[in-house]
Amino acid sequence: MLMRFYLLVASLWTTVCGAGEIYSIFPERIDPNASYVFYSHGFIVEGDNPRPEHPRWGVYDFPKVVLGLSDSDYHLIAYHRTKDTDPDVFAGKLASDVNALLSAGVTPSKITLVGFSRGGAITILVSNQLTRDDINFVILAGCGKYLDSNSELKLHGAVYSVREASDDLVGSCQALVDRSPGVTQFSERVIDTGKEHAAFYQPLPEWTAPVKSWIKRDARNVNNSQDGDTIND
Repeated sequence: MLMRFYLLVASLWTTVCGAGEIYSIFPERIDPNASYVFYSHGFIVEGDNPRPEHPRWGVYDFPKVVLGLSDSDYHLIAYHRTKDTDPDVFAGKLASDVNALLSAGVTPSKITLVGFSRGGAITILVSNQLTRDDINFVILAGCGKYLDSNSELKLHGAVYSVREASDDLVGSCQALVDRSPGVTQFSERVIDTGKEHAAFYQPLPEWTAPVKSWIKRDARNVNNSQDGDTIND
């Protein structure tokens, strides 16, 4: 039953959502005038189950999150990673995908990579590999203690961080940004749902609304909050 549900949702991911489409694989045809967003899920979703259940935090509804992040203003690419995916290898694939978009004529500022938890770490790896200051990155609860022992990792471009106040697994991305001279814009939002890490297991408006708003901002202008500002909800 669950597999049939997953296949149904997967089939919908290549259908039109307004003017924007949702892809579970890299699109065969690229519109050079469009905006593209990549979403990378957390570690628990790696494998065959798109709706795994954590013993403490409940169900991570990957298909629902993807639909919640979709928008008529951009195409959304959301891969379901296999079990035990190597973060560095997958980051290389995403970097290659970004370069494919650029080669097809997509404007760099119209490309955004979004990642939660392990997906956030992968997004940081992509930024570190690309070393471009004209692409956008959204880190959702992705700045953990692993960054302390990986000082070579740097962010580049415009960066937006969202974390949950009750989540003790991760912290602010400010320290990472401070050591990343290639960051051109940075702002961080702290939401307070009381749901700990699971705040990002569902497409809650507390985080999806500001993330989508940030993605759709005029990339040529500085975000409404000044560089380095923290916004508390």
